[in-house]
Amino acid sequence: MDLQWWSIEVLDGPEQSAARWQDSYGTALVEAAVTHGAYEWSWVRQSWGVVFEIGFRGEGRWESYRRLPVVGAALDAVPDPVNGLLIYPGRGGSSGRVEPRRPRPVSGGGAVAVPVPVPVRDELVGVVLARAELVPSAVIVTRSAGGQS
Repeated sequence: MDLQWWSIEVLDGPEQSAARWQDSYGTALVEAAVTHGAYEWSWVRQSWGVVFEIGFRGEGRWESYRRLPVVGAALDAVPDPVNGLLIYPGRGGSSGRVEPRRPRPVSGGGAVAVPVPVPVRDELVGVVLARAELVPSAVIVTRSAGGQS
């Protein structure tokens, strides 16, 4: 029997763990998978989140499962909705990190780079600038208080 495997990875969020998300939505996701032709499934807990692996018997069963409202609601409720959801064909088990994922420090304190001034082109064409010439230095005569130089 040839199974088509799909994996749903949910990463921990800043305020909620993926294990807590699994406790809330796991039963509904498994029930929907079984009723739509899933032959095998498993949950794998990692230090960074959870992986839900589903094996379907038919070609179009994944699409019908994915379009279910309960599945859409569960995927919309992941702990990190921006970067915390990965869905791909095949068995799960992405290369999890040995150490926990941490936010990267913002370089430069989050400031924007200083804009480089654009050189202004002189609009006066054909203007000749005056040339500076060295003037011979004049001899300065100083007189003392007694009137002698």
